[in-house]
Amino acid sequence: MVAITNEWAGSDGDIFSHTFKLLGLGPLIGTRTWGGVIGIWPRHQLADGTVTTQPEFSFAFDDVGWRVENYGTDPDIEVDITPQDYARGVDTQLDKAIEVALERLLLHPPHTPDPADRPRLTVPRLPPR
Repeated sequence: MVAITNEWAGSDGDIFSHTFKLLGLGPLIGTRTWGGVIGIWPRHQLADGTVTTQPEFSFAFDDVGWRVENYGTDPDIEVDITPQDYARGVDTQLDKAIEVALERLLLHPPHTPDPADRPRLTVPRLPPR
């Protein structure tokens, strides 16, 4: 597997990106995530009907502790999309992710089960008496 992320990934995007790397599921491609993982809870309503939020929920990881907050997660392979790429409709991150995924498939081909080993759906014959 490969995953794509960028600077717009915050909150769950930060958590997903960091966990994907931490679990060793494959390379993370793109740019460093935003770094905003402390969750809020909009529970206090003011007299005028507006709501305030308070930071309440944070995440710690085995490798970096609490430090995804205010920093984000670095990709394994850094690939930026420039304004010129965006204007031309070119997604350099997606192109790199496809390239890396195809390379990884050559090194680790997908598992192909043996059809001869599949379960039989017929009633088994009883042994002779």
